[in-house]
Amino acid sequence: MSSSAPSAKKMKKVEVGDGDESRDYDAETQKALEEIDACQNEIDALNEKASEEILKVEQKYNKLRKPFFEKRNELIRKIPNFWVTAFVNHPQISAILDEEEEECLHFLTKLEVEEFEDIKSGYRIKFFFDENPYFENDVIVKEFHLGSSGDPASQSTIIKWKESMDLTKKHKERQAQMKNSRKRMHEQPRTFFTWYADHGDASADDIAEVIKDDMWPNPLQYFLVPDIEVENGIEGEDDDSEDDEVDDSVVVVEEEGDGEDEEDEGEEEEVDEEEVYEEGDEEAGEGIEEGEGEMDPEGEE
Repeated sequence: MSSSAPSAKKMKKVEVGDGDESRDYDAETQKALEEIDACQNEIDALNEKASEEILKVEQKYNKLRKPFFEKRNELIRKIPNFWVTAFVNHPQISAILDEEEEECLHFLTKLEVEEFEDIKSGYRIKFFFDENPYFENDVIVKEFHLGSSGDPASQSTIIKWKESMDLTKKHKERQAQMKNSRKRMHEQPRTFFTWYADHGDASADDIAEVIKDDMWPNPLQYFLVPDIEVENGIEGEDDDSEDDEVDDSVVVVEEEGDGEDEEDEGEEEEVDEEEVYEEGDEEAGEGIEEGEGEMDPEGEE
């Protein structure tokens, strides 16, 4: 055997991580790996403790934020169509709104997002409505929570639609007509109320996350979207277009100037030719006059 090869006594079999594979390491490497694993366990324990502390902080500040959310909702009620405007201006929510649903959301007076007390187990979204021609409910709620398996699940208040006003049924009928029609229109796979009634995969509910994490924290930014665009975008585009127009006019003027210069040069050439012609005429005229002057005496003679 080579002297460089490790002896059998120094080799030890160790399982690294959660995998099934195992490798042989020398005693020094084995010891280092065990110490690293012990450090990692300490780090994981601290991370878990940090998560618990963060949840306590969130619970504390949820209570502190609550009166401000309530005050904000009272102020929002003074602004007509606040929530429907915010929804229409939000790119992801507006993508699932059809025209009739937008009309229905004109009766939406208040929105609330409530996290469960322990935060980690779930939250609910509440929609408050004035009396309207679509359904009888004053409040409809969609709730998200951890199921018995540990996976997210959702449930929602059953909407008591008034006669012939069920917007989810109307959507399904329109989809069926589009499929049967020869002229295929753009199919809308889901709408706001079909999202509300859908509980297929709560872990992939992007609309709920948008409402909870984006709309609810600051709805004012979406209510004011058109004004913000006017201030930051549209006016700037107009200014650019005006600049472009000025630039175009300058180019045109320069082109006209070049043409005028050419015309001026042409006119100068014509003038020179005319001057030469006139000079020639004058010299010829002088000769004729002189000849006539000489002939008259001869005729008289």
